[in-house]
Amino acid sequence: MKLKFMLAIYLGIFLFSGVAEAQNDFNSFWKKFKTAVVKGNKNAVAGMTKFPLSMPYGVKTVRTKAEFIRRYNRILNLEANAGRCFQITAPEKDGKRYSVNCTFKQLPESDTNRPIYYYFEKTKTGWMFASLDNINE
Repeated sequence: MKLKFMLAIYLGIFLFSGVAEAQNDFNSFWKKFKTAVVKGNKNAVAGMTKFPLSMPYGVKTVRTKAEFIRRYNRILNLEANAGRCFQITAPEKDGKRYSVNCTFKQLPESDTNRPIYYYFEKTKTGWMFASLDNINE
């Protein structure tokens, strides 16, 4: 009985530490990604992006880093102001990924209509910006 109890405690600690480690892993990525977006560092943001980058309905998928850099403003500032949004909006856990939901750039960030979703996924090389969507379309 004592062995089962000790094993249960050990497994609980192990599982909890794994969850906490995954959260810290994303938090570290998010801090770097957000800083790069706020500063407009296209190369750094592209380096933290998974290709092909899925885009909203009617917008061509971004296939390469060079294409991402060329289309940077259209990706991060077409409908939302990602730099402004990321400064005040915390990522939310969305299944196995995270999302940051932003408002349209002509509206204040305090607006509750936030249909522009930036999604982040865990890959073999770590967390990456994986897709962008406008849930209204």
